[in-house]
Amino acid sequence: MSSLLPQQSQQSRSAARRRQRSTRLSVAVGLLGLSALLVLGAVVSGSFVVTALAGVVAVALGCAATKITHAELADARVEAARDRANQARDYAALNERRTAENLSFALDMRRKIGAREEVIAGLESALVTAQRQVVEQTRKLGTEARRADLAESAQREGEDAVRRMERSLSHSEDRAADAIVLVAELEAEVDVLKAELASWRTAAPHKRATSA
Repeated sequence: MSSLLPQQSQQSRSAARRRQRSTRLSVAVGLLGLSALLVLGAVVSGSFVVTALAGVVAVALGCAATKITHAELADARVEAARDRANQARDYAALNERRTAENLSFALDMRRKIGAREEVIAGLESALVTAQRQVVEQTRKLGTEARRADLAESAQREGEDAVRRMERSLSHSEDRAADAIVLVAELEAEVDVLKAELASWRTAAPHKRATSA
């Protein structure tokens, strides 16, 4: 809002200067017309003295009109130079503001990308840990299954031992299933974050190119 006030006042001053210039030029044209009428009237009268006086007055009026026109031309040149300087200053300010916005956008995107990369790294580490747990639970499941088979085939242990082995086997299967589900969820989350990161990296150069 504050930036609009100087522009409005500048426009008001420019309009006032244009009205003043138009008035001065009208006066200069009026002086030239008056001098022409004086000379024409003197010629019609046929008097040498009147003609001479009309000529002197016409020359004076012509000089005055020329001076007014020259002053208006000089003012127009000064005003044009002032307008060009204002335009150059406004363009420099606009360019500086756009540069600051682009820098801020680039820093913000870099920060977001860095944060997402850290999240992805953490999730990948958790995924590796979960995969190790799956391998471990699978190995334990195989061990428990072999033990159950040996216990069942050899019948060296009683029914209580067999039931304990079966419960242990069931528990191992549940933990292995939970670990598999956890791995699937982590892999899906990593894929989503990688896709989001790729879209941000694609959007950052496009924003800089558009601003330029």
